[in-house]
Amino acid sequence: MNVNLYDFELPEQLIAQTPLLDRTASRLLTLNKENGEVNHHTFPNIIDFLQPGDTLVLNDTRVLPARLFGTKEDTGAKAEVLLLKNVEGDRWEALVKPGKKLKAGSVIVFSDELKAVIDEEGEMGARLLTFSYDGIFQEILDRLGEMPLPPYIRETLDDRERYQTVYAKHEGSAAAPTAGLHFTEELLNRIRDKGVNVAFITLHVGLGTFRPMSVDKVEEHVMHEEYYSLSQETADLINETKKRGNRIFAVGTTSCRTLETVGSKFEDGQLQESSGWTKIFIYPGYTFKVIDGMLTNFHLPKSTLVMLVSALAGREQIMHAYEEAIKEQYRFFSFGDAMLIY
Repeated sequence: MNVNLYDFELPEQLIAQTPLLDRTASRLLTLNKENGEVNHHTFPNIIDFLQPGDTLVLNDTRVLPARLFGTKEDTGAKAEVLLLKNVEGDRWEALVKPGKKLKAGSVIVFSDELKAVIDEEGEMGARLLTFSYDGIFQEILDRLGEMPLPPYIRETLDDRERYQTVYAKHEGSAAAPTAGLHFTEELLNRIRDKGVNVAFITLHVGLGTFRPMSVDKVEEHVMHEEYYSLSQETADLINETKKRGNRIFAVGTTSCRTLETVGSKFEDGQLQESSGWTKIFIYPGYTFKVIDGMLTNFHLPKSTLVMLVSALAGREQIMHAYEEAIKEQYRFFSFGDAMLIY
């Protein structure tokens, strides 16, 4: 299957550069995956598509202020580090700029209290670094680090909490699970009041988010590993929902990938508490084991995320929905509008 099947032209002015003041003010495109019907709403209308007994599953990961700026100790040249994954202790996997000059053995100084040495050079520009510091690493990172906004966002973010969901809890992501940015506590309480269950998983968004596909055939792409965790409480809730004949809605592709990873581990369909690393790649032809619907933002052309939603709703229906979104001037990507596939 050719990657170009998932390409489309997106006018640059539709790439949202800043978040809306009101999280729930986004627009909501709804796509019926059975018949392809597309309709247009505002985000709070999501409650009309959820039924009592359904379960909404959200990713409660919290984004690290993971972009650090420093200088090479020996030359004073500027250096940028984007933390991606805590490997062990003070060792991290990261992306670095300029990659050609930051080789194994290079020392980067960020401040009087923080420096790092590059231990190894990994695949596709990744590095393994070991940090040394005076004080508590997390507190230093909070002071010195910046939010790792995607490269297509060129505006500065005044309030870093707007790149966090209101329920963000477990720190460890290199990017936000952006489908969840539309929720407020008030809207989540209204959803609960309707009798809809709200459950949480954790998936720390990692390296794959920043990498375009470098192959021509979809099947040849290899996803980067990301850490996930699903509690017994959430597993029980999903099992009960399925048993009743109600629906599971994943909020975002990260929640979807976590649920489907766990679902593939338990062939009897009964989920159990689970954690570990996933590199699941979902594209058309995949048979979903857990989710029935998904809330998601609009994704980059030729991305693994467009392929994932195409697996759920069909490529032609997704491409038609994206055409409609472009025609109706929806806002795209991280700070953009949302789509509900049901």
